[in-house]
Amino acid sequence: MNMRNENRRNEFIEVIAPGPLTSVQDQGRHGWRHLGIARSGALDPELAALANHLVGNRDDDAVLELSLHGPSLRLPRPSRIALLGAPVDARFEGTVLPMARPIDLPAGTLKLGGVRNGVRAWLAIAGGFDIEPVLGSRSTDLRGGFGGHQGRALQAGDRLPLGSTPSLRIDSPQIARWWVDPDFDEDPDLPIRYLPGANPAQADSAAALARQPWTVATASNRQGLRLDGAPLPAVSGSGLSEPVAPGTIQLPADGRPIVLLADAQTVGGYARLGHVIAADLPRLAQAPPHARLYFQACDAPAAIAALRHRRERMVRLRLALASRLAYTR
Repeated sequence: MNMRNENRRNEFIEVIAPGPLTSVQDQGRHGWRHLGIARSGALDPELAALANHLVGNRDDDAVLELSLHGPSLRLPRPSRIALLGAPVDARFEGTVLPMARPIDLPAGTLKLGGVRNGVRAWLAIAGGFDIEPVLGSRSTDLRGGFGGHQGRALQAGDRLPLGSTPSLRIDSPQIARWWVDPDFDEDPDLPIRYLPGANPAQADSAAALARQPWTVATASNRQGLRLDGAPLPAVSGSGLSEPVAPGTIQLPADGRPIVLLADAQTVGGYARLGHVIAADLPRLAQAPPHARLYFQACDAPAAIAALRHRRERMVRLRLALASRLAYTR
C-alpha cells in the first residue's frame, strides 16, 4: 500500500446508482442555531471521523453517509477508502470488500449494497470531497436544501470532485489484514438513556417513557426518530416555540414521542420530555424501522460519565492504530 508523493486535482467520482439516501456529510454546521440553521452532519460524527482517520484525512473532511443501501460509484483513480458503521455488502469489480480498515483500490466501480444489522454507514476516501463549504461545513442540510452536493441526496449521474492526495500505484485491491472495532466494549442491549425534563407538568409522561418498549416507526428520518407504542399521557407544551436540539424528546398530541436527530429544527412547540444523552445518540442512528427500543432515565453525572467513556474509548483506539496506519502510508 505504497503512495507516491504526487497530487492529482480536478477528478470526480461518478454516481452510477445513488442508493435510497446517500448524502455528503461532515462533522456538522456549528454556531448557527440562533439563526434557525440545523447542525446536520453525520449521524455518528465519531465514526465518520474515524473513517477519515483510517484513510489519512482530517476528522472534519466530508464523507458519504449511506442509509439502508449504498451507492454504486465509479472511481476515476486509484484511491484509499474506508467503510465504518453497520455492515455493508461492498464489492469492487467482483471482489468482496470488508469493513473497518483502509483499502486501496485501482480505478473502477465500487458497489455498496445492502446495510445489515443497522441503518447507516460512512464512506471516507483519501483526499475527501472538494466541495465548497457553506457556513463552515460541507454537510448536506436536506431540509434546508443547501450544502453538500446541491443541497440534496445523491442522484445517478452526479459527479463529486475529489480533493488532492498522494497517488497510488496499484492495479488490484489491496486490503489491510487488520480491522478496528470502535464498539468493542459497548453493551448492545443497554437501554437508551435520557435526562428527564425539568417541567413538573410533564414529569409523569417523562417517567412513563421508560415503562414500556417502543418500536421505530417507518416515518423516521434524519430529522427525528419516531416511536410507536402505547401513547403516553397527553401533556401540553408552553404554547410557544422553545429551543430544541439533537437528542430532544418531543411529545406530539398523539402521545408517541419523537427523538430529534442531526437535521432537527431549532425550535418547536411540542412538549419536551427530556433529552437523550450524547453517548447514546449514535445508537439511534442505527435503529432500523420496527426495531424495539427501551429507554432509561439517568442523571447528569451519569450522562457525563458515559460520554467520557465513549471519548476515552475512541482515544485508546486511535493510539492503538498509530503504528498500523504508519505502516500503511
